[in-house]
Amino acid sequence: MAIWPVLQDARGSVAPTVALSLVALLAAGGVAFDYARLASMDTELQNAADQAALAAAGQLDGNAGACARAAAAAAGLLANETLFANDAIASRAITVNNESTCDATGVVQFYQSYNKNTDAFGAAATSDANARVVLIRVNPREAVYALTPIVNAIRSGNISAEAVASLGSAICKVPPVMMCNPAEPSSNVDPNYDFNPAEGDGLRLVIGDPDAPGNFGFLRVDAAGAKQVAKEVGYDNPPYGCMSTNGVNTEPGNMISVRAAYNTRFDISENGETTCPDGGTCSASRNSRKDLVRSTGCGLSTNTGSTDWHEALIPYRAPNANPLDPTTNPMDATNPYPEVMGYPRDLCHAVSLTGTCPNGIIGNGVWDINAYFKVNYNLGPTEWPATTLLDPTAGRVTRYDVYQWELNNPGVVNGIDTPKNVSGGFTSHSSPVCRGSLTPNPPTTLDRRRISVAVVNCHAQDLKGAETNVQVRKWVDVFLVEPAIARGSGPSQRTTNGDIYVEVIGVTGSGGGADNTVTRRDVPYLIR
Repeated sequence: MAIWPVLQDARGSVAPTVALSLVALLAAGGVAFDYARLASMDTELQNAADQAALAAAGQLDGNAGACARAAAAAAGLLANETLFANDAIASRAITVNNESTCDATGVVQFYQSYNKNTDAFGAAATSDANARVVLIRVNPREAVYALTPIVNAIRSGNISAEAVASLGSAICKVPPVMMCNPAEPSSNVDPNYDFNPAEGDGLRLVIGDPDAPGNFGFLRVDAAGAKQVAKEVGYDNPPYGCMSTNGVNTEPGNMISVRAAYNTRFDISENGETTCPDGGTCSASRNSRKDLVRSTGCGLSTNTGSTDWHEALIPYRAPNANPLDPTTNPMDATNPYPEVMGYPRDLCHAVSLTGTCPNGIIGNGVWDINAYFKVNYNLGPTEWPATTLLDPTAGRVTRYDVYQWELNNPGVVNGIDTPKNVSGGFTSHSSPVCRGSLTPNPPTTLDRRRISVAVVNCHAQDLKGAETNVQVRKWVDVFLVEPAIARGSGPSQRTTNGDIYVEVIGVTGSGGGADNTVTRRDVPYLIR
């Protein structure tokens, strides 16, 4: 038998080659598969870090507890899992340690700023007020390779991910106004010095150069000048849209045209229809209750015989920082009750031009509510709570509470839809009668007596004149108590035409109100 041809047969020679190369091919495939697992786990960790950072940044509103809320949001408000780490089901959760201290240590770090151009953090945060940037590191995970030849001998090691985020905020549909922090001492150097007024506290603000605590000033949104600011203050829908909640520009000065635009909210047209700049829409509040009367005019006057809006012949005059006696006969010549009353100032502000409040700026929320209901509704101290269901035993009843009750009940006896005739042939109106085509009722649901005000530490930032990129401590919603007008003269003067009296409603929150007047938009965003 011939063996040589069999030895020469090469048809099976490729099998050993394939067998030998199969090991290398399987190894390469295993490495590729495990690398894909590793890359996928890294993506999962990074996604979790991004979402945790965004959740944390959404809490950085500068208010008390911001850092703690941010850390809790990062640690507890997300449910992330990785499917490509160690496969034990119990270990799939991606976690972030809850470190709530406002500092730049650990896996949850807070900073005051971040420079995108240099990719560098600013100073570490030291308080809730200045924590504006957050860095989040998710706790590390490890991937055990599945197909790499040396099983469980080659590992990925601990892999983590981090993300940096901040909060972008804007205030929309509000007039561009500011006030120097009424609580700021003259020696203050901290731009984050806080201001925590109680709901219902009255504030005496002064229109003028914003360079002292309590001064009421204006902000420049787009174009400069009194006319542009007057549009923003007076228009129903401010023409320049939104402004950043921080880094604002100031527009100083006691602007008479701006004050006149402000007073349109009280149904006053000092310059006729031109009081609203360029023919815009400057509605009066549906409830424009005030301490002024008129006959035929719609302007503003300090002459009690004028046909325009002016004080009543028997105005509200608190003799001291105590309420008027509600049992007094309104016609008692020795202690006459006022003929009409708007929402009065805090008693410590109402007694004189300077008042008796501790610092002349921040009141205590004590106002003559019994006199208000006696004058306007002829209701005694025990009657008005039963009529209005506003319960003074459950806490202070604010002017804004009463204002809202009147809005919801305009047709009650002596309500805001009922004009009241007073001495001298004049009439008090609490529903609009003067704003041109808006008579008798304005076609708006806007709350024209509620605005948001930027609180700025003027001493710390040496704020004088027009300034740019001014840091805002917080935004506060306030109720406009009365129009700006000089009341009285000489020793009897109670207000100047540059005084703005407001009542604190609370810190401006996110979202819009039911009337869509005040809108704050907080949008967290990733930096890296």
